[in-house]
Amino acid sequence: MARSVWKGPFFDGYLMKKVDAARASGRHELIRIWSRRSTILPQFVGLTFGVYNGQKHVPVMVTEEMVGHKFGEFAPTRSFYGHSSDRKAKRSRGGGASAGGGGGAPAPAAGGGGS
Repeated sequence: MARSVWKGPFFDGYLMKKVDAARASGRHELIRIWSRRSTILPQFVGLTFGVYNGQKHVPVMVTEEMVGHKFGEFAPTRSFYGHSSDRKAKRSRGGGASAGGGGGAPAPAAGGGGS
């Protein structure tokens, strides 16, 4: 469910203070934030934020396409390493097929014509 239009976008107040300080200093350094729930505003375009994902600060360079989205969308909290059963199947399949011809489908027959 979306936020009411008359309320405007949500962002934490301390965030605007950090952005104003960064713009005033003129240096392009990482602004470390913990507010994943804040909406990205047009004033943030061109700045780099370090969004905390529970472990570390993930650098997020804000572009125009990101305006209106939340910071948390660009800093994933879970890392997917694949299914363990897939690794077992790949290991048992690829045992002796790596010696010669690519290990895929058989090569087409030479000279075969359909007409």
